[in-house]
Parts: sequence; structure tokens; C-alpha cells
Amino acid sequence: MPLPEAFINKMSRLLGDESDAFFKTYKQKRAFGLRMNPLKRSDGKTAVLSRFHLRSVPFCPTGYYYPEADEPGKSALHQAGLYYIQEPSAMFVAETLDARPGERVLDLCAAPGGKSTQIAGAMHNQGLLVSNEPYPKRAKALSENIERMGITNTLVTNETPERLADYFPGNFDRVLVDAPCSGEGMFRKDPDAAQYWSPAHVTECAALQKEILEQAITMLRPGGVLVYSTCTFSPEEDERQIEQVLQNHPEMELVPIVKSGGIEDGRPEWTESGNPQLRRTARLWPHQLEGEGHFVAKLRKSQGDPGKKIRTARPAGENQLKDFRTFETQTLTQKLGGRFYAAGSQLYLLPDSCPEFGRLKVIRAGLHLGELKKNRFEPNHSLALALQTSSCRNLFPLRSRDDEERYLRGETLPVSSQAKKGWTLVTIDGFPLGWGKVSGGMLKNFYPKGLRRRGLNHES
Repeated sequence: MPLPEAFINKMSRLLGDESDAFFKTYKQKRAFGLRMNPLKRSDGKTAVLSRFHLRSVPFCPTGYYYPEADEPGKSALHQAGLYYIQEPSAMFVAETLDARPGERVLDLCAAPGGKSTQIAGAMHNQGLLVSNEPYPKRAKALSENIERMGITNTLVTNETPERLADYFPGNFDRVLVDAPCSGEGMFRKDPDAAQYWSPAHVTECAALQKEILEQAITMLRPGGVLVYSTCTFSPEEDERQIEQVLQNHPEMELVPIVKSGGIEDGRPEWTESGNPQLRRTARLWPHQLEGEGHFVAKLRKSQGDPGKKIRTARPAGENQLKDFRTFETQTLTQKLGGRFYAAGSQLYLLPDSCPEFGRLKVIRAGLHLGELKKNRFEPNHSLALALQTSSCRNLFPLRSRDDEERYLRGETLPVSSQAKKGWTLVTIDGFPLGWGKVSGGMLKNFYPKGLRRRGLNHES
């Protein structure tokens, strides 16, 4: 593939004798990966392994390589959220963050959602994840992926880092900054990115990254952990960014990263100070492992002001839940617990200790349960994907690939004469895929129109 001459000269200078092996990777096919969803039952892994030819990714316990011909993005199991299609190197970033259940976590530049869905899985849907994307169109894709993976503990926001920093100073246990970058590490995956590359673009990205890091540090509580990552090789956007953080913020210290499977140390020799601590950062090179280019740094905030307390969101009153409770009794096997929240006619189940968010632009508030209509409740697709099959009274298993395709196309399906009327959870290999409603011997299809006949193949 054609590479910018200035990029070739730069990498040749930086890598020296190593550059020949580096440039050879551009004549090779890239690796393809998917990551299992731990929020689904453990036998989901067995269902996926039976359909595809998978090999383990050494630096991500839930990650697997697959051959391009398998096309897992076209499978109904993908739509059911059993796995997320993700570039293998990108999986290392959220592994490094090491989020825990019950924590307050921020993914500041989150679209399309690969790292957020990985973080939520590590949190087992417990605690609070704020998953932010400044650009509205990308925020929508992020929200769709949060929904598909059955995630319930996440606020998807569409805000600038500055607005969030003003709202959440010193509030988060962990913050991920997967920064907008010049994308040098993705040229093989996205050849168009090479056309937009220039030394000036690298400089612009470095300036933006510095601003974002300042806001991220503001939102980190004392003792909290910040992970910074890019998909570029550029020292200006990688080691030199961390060099500036260490120089300007004595309260921030680099944390060593466990490296395996071909992951290498950062390069302090590419900075002005040559600070040897920068070896604690990590570089993923395409000529050293199966994956594209990434840089990862992990820092801890040793001191600082405690964050301001934010009121928890006001719950919906039980009088607002009457029609939902009727649906719950008729359709589910047990009552849902937690903090219900009503926004107009829409009903949500909020994450643990969810803060009041009325002044923020929120795209998705926890689990979208559905819509309160006149004297009835209509469940949202999100609720179906967040349930276990044991949670629903009426099930409609799709028994063939033809049935799968017909349901995903939005077609009505015939049911047996014994099928009970009402809302029914449609399943694939025992996993929820969406809603249907039985009436008159047919299953009316409630698979969302915007998802029909397409797969969500977003990566990163």
C-alpha cells in the first residue's frame, strides 16, 4: 500500500535497522479479532467457538483471532451481543485500565465502543461507567454497541471533555483517554487514513491530546488511575505526551504495565528528557505481534482535592410505574430492582449511585426499559438484550439459520397453537435476540427497524 514519503522517512529514522521488518507488515494481511462478552452466560463462549475458527489473543483473556472468511459480523450471535468485533491490539487498552465492579469509571473518547464494552464487562455491570463521545453521529454508534452487549451500568454522554470536567471534578476511580490521533497504527486496517496523514496533522493531534489529558486529570480522584492510549507510532503523540504530564503534574506517576505476547517498552530515547520511567509505557508493533499499532500508558494520581459530591438522580415514583409493573408481572419471572428513571414517556433503570445528569447531554441512561404508552408499556430492544432467558415467561427459540435471517429482516413468523399470547423473548442458541408479540398464531416482529438487514461491525 502507498505510504506518505514523510512517514516513511520518519519511521526509518526512528526505527533504524528495525524499519525493514516494520515496513514489510504493509505487504501482509492484517489480523482480525473478536472479544467474548462476559456479561452473557459462560456457555455463550461455547456457542461462538462452535461457529468460528478461533485462536486466543495472548494479551487479552477474552480476545480471539478469527480468519477473515468466517465473517462473524454477519452472524445472529453478533446481533445477540455474544461478542464484539475488535482490532486485536485495541483489546490491550481496557485490559490495562483493569476496571473493577462497583467503581466509577470514565471513558472520555469512547466511540465506537470497543473499549467501553470491554470495561463494562470487567465491571460485571456493577458501578458507574460514563462513556462519552463528543461527536453526535459517533455517539449514536457508541450507544448502539452499548445496547447490543446488554450493558446496564453506563451513561452514554455527548459532551466535550471541558464540560464533563466542570461537572465531574475529582470524581472517577479510573479514566480512559483513548485519544484522537493521527492514526499511523491503523494505515493497514484503514488505508484511507494514510491519505490524510501529514506532519502538520500530527502536530494538531498532539495539541488536542494535551488539552484532553488536562481535563482527564481534573476528573480523576486522588489515588485514581488514568490510562492514555493512541493508535499511532508518533512520539509527539505518545511518549512526549506522557513526558509533559510528568513534568507538569507532580501528582501523576507512571505505573508499570505487564507486557506479554510481543508487547514492548516505550521509547524514552524519543523524548527530550530521556526519562527512563517512560519505559513503563507500552508499544504494540505490527512486526512484533498479530495486530496493529498502539501506545499505552498507565498513571496514578497520588494526591489532589477530593471531588465535589453530586446528587443522585431523582427516581421515578411508583405511580409512574403502574403500566410497567403490569408488563413485568405478565412477561417477566421476577421483578426488576434498582432506581427507575422517567424521561417523558421513556423509562430507564439507572446504574448504581447514578448522579443527577439533567445538565448533561445524555444519549443513553443506564438500561432503557421501554416506553410508557396510554394504559400499556412497550419494552425496548435494550431490555431484551440485557435479560437472561430465565427471566422471561414466554420464549421463541429460532431453530434454523433461515428463521434467524427472517427475524433479523423484520418478518412475521408463525408460532405453534400452544404459544401464549403477549410479549415473547426471541432467542438464538438460548440467548436473547429481541422481542416479538404473539397474537393470532403469529409472532409480530419487534426487531428494531434501524438494525434490520445489517450488522454492527464497528471496531476499536
